[in-house]
Amino acid sequence: MKEAGGVPFLIPHIPELAAAALDALDGVLLTGGDDIDMRDFGHALHAKADLMPPLRQRGEFALLRALDQRPTLPVLGICLGMQLMGVHNGCPLIQHLHDVIPDGDRHVGNKIHSITGSIGSGQVTSSHHQALASAGPFETLALSDDGVLEAIRLANRSFYVGVQWHPERTQDQELGLGIIQKLVNAAQM
Repeated sequence: MKEAGGVPFLIPHIPELAAAALDALDGVLLTGGDDIDMRDFGHALHAKADLMPPLRQRGEFALLRALDQRPTLPVLGICLGMQLMGVHNGCPLIQHLHDVIPDGDRHVGNKIHSITGSIGSGQVTSSHHQALASAGPFETLALSDDGVLEAIRLANRSFYVGVQWHPERTQDQELGLGIIQKLVNAAQM
């Protein structure tokens, strides 16, 4: 974030403060992390799930609800952040990629793989075993060569973009720091 000219602030995972926290911000970066507890959405929990703390999950979804009221505030979701954005907007979640993609493990453990789409094409670094099953209301910006959704955006928002990879670990300038730079630029408008 600093390299892109942004100043990061941590938002506490206190659901009651989510809307007030946005008053001090010009943009929001939803970071990576552990898995969403899909039981909160009426689904069974996968045996391979490694859940984020419940307070974080409540805080993240409270923040997304508050962001719904601020359609001009730029938002970038990275990895879990993209999954949170998708689930919040009704997208189904693949709880374990290996269950539906034979080589699903290629997305786990900071592995490099190719993506292609309108956001760009190149090599990105991923570390996830979950992914959105469909784009739902989002426009698909990129897919991996095995069909995993890699980047999405809501067209009716000024900047509401999710990427499944980790730009901070990606060597490609456009798909790495360039993605974070786009958030900072949108926040400065």
